[in-house]
Amino acid sequence: MKLSVKLFAGFLLISVLFTAVAIVNFRLSEAVIENTQWVSRSQVVVRNSASLQRNIIDMETGLRGFLLNGNEKFLKPYFQARDQMPALMQEMRNFVTSPNQKRKLDDIARYQQRLEKTFAEPLIQMKRGQDTLMTERQFDAQLETLVLGEQIMMDSIRGAFKDFNAYEYKVRGERSARLNESISNTRYLSTILTILSVVIGLSWAYYITRLITNRIMKMVTLAEQISRGDYKTQIVDTSNDELSRLSHSLNRMSATIDETFTELDLKNKELDQFAYVVSHDLKAPLRGIEVASRWVEEDMGTQLPANVQEYLVMMRVRVHRMENLINGILALARIGRTSQVEEEVDVNELLSEVVDLLSPPSGFYIDVQDNLPILHTVRIQLQQVFSNLISNAIKYHDKDKGHISIRHHETDEFHVFSVADDGPGIDPEYHSRIFVIFQTLQERDAMESTGVGLSIVKKIVELQGGTIWVNSEPGLGSTFTFTWPKQSGKDQKFL
Repeated sequence: MKLSVKLFAGFLLISVLFTAVAIVNFRLSEAVIENTQWVSRSQVVVRNSASLQRNIIDMETGLRGFLLNGNEKFLKPYFQARDQMPALMQEMRNFVTSPNQKRKLDDIARYQQRLEKTFAEPLIQMKRGQDTLMTERQFDAQLETLVLGEQIMMDSIRGAFKDFNAYEYKVRGERSARLNESISNTRYLSTILTILSVVIGLSWAYYITRLITNRIMKMVTLAEQISRGDYKTQIVDTSNDELSRLSHSLNRMSATIDETFTELDLKNKELDQFAYVVSHDLKAPLRGIEVASRWVEEDMGTQLPANVQEYLVMMRVRVHRMENLINGILALARIGRTSQVEEEVDVNELLSEVVDLLSPPSGFYIDVQDNLPILHTVRIQLQQVFSNLISNAIKYHDKDKGHISIRHHETDEFHVFSVADDGPGIDPEYHSRIFVIFQTLQERDAMESTGVGLSIVKKIVELQGGTIWVNSEPGLGSTFTFTWPKQSGKDQKFL
């Protein structure tokens, strides 16, 4: 299975789980909302039922007060409660949904109307004395009958309310239990699904991360082995996904590098053999020419014409130049091809040794900055750079006296050294040319030079990871500046 398919499958699985969580929560929340609304409506119904009962009690109390003392003020609560009854009854009907409850409301309404028409209003009229045709005994008997009927009707109404409220409390209790159960189920299922989604998501993410990390670490290991020179190592990858293509590419790269370095090693061996042959086979005839020229001088003695003697001297000079040129070419070819040990190098001490070896003419003063750093580097390479730059400053000076100064400063990554002289200077158009092998700015007969020295300096500096450049104008001297990289914080400042 491709890696992209695995990633998409994991994303799809997590999306499905979270969608399921959302749907389940929505369904459960609907049940919770429905039960909550029903409980709230039931509370309104019970509250209105209590209000209806209070109104009926107010009617009963007002009626009995009036019957006891005949004061019309006692009828005020009766009429107020009677007038409020239709609105309360209608509101009750709007909230009641159960057919059983609706029938009980109809019974209560019918009992209330019967109480009002059959008993309450006749009692009020009798008390007001509107019926004057009755004898006192008839009146008392009629009054007692109406009061008894009114009490029976009130008991019926109370019984109806009791049944109504009992049923409402029972249903509300069931609904409250269902509400609590809905809330509990919502919490439980939501928690389970959420935890399941998180666990599956994290597990899949961990699986994909480990999968990719392990594959990448194999590639990193391969790269590190290649950097250490093990070019035959290969990654075993049978997944056949996108990273497999990268693994195969790295394997091909490793194999190609191995083939290239094997071929390069053969070429280097051939070059070493060639250099040895050149060094041996060319130097031997040159030495023979020099010896032969000296034999001619010795055999001819004073009979040797002056011009021939001059030619022989010129011949030996050219032979020495050729030998120096061969040595310079060999030195340039060998730079960076042999491993050399790094060590702690005190640059001040190194420059003292270089100046002593060069033995500058008495008219030249070499000014070396104090407190130069201690570097962890290859001593012979840094020595060769300073030796070539200082010797060039002396060799190409146009006067018998000169001043050469060596300075240093640091950047975040490099030590920066400069070798400045007060010689004839170099035209800017030749600044890049002087670092090319065999290039000199003076005739070889006027100044003995192989044209290899600055090429060697440039190659050494660049192999170290630095750069070299020259700042110069004709008649204003020259300043050669080169950078030498710091080695992993090992360099120290010598105080």
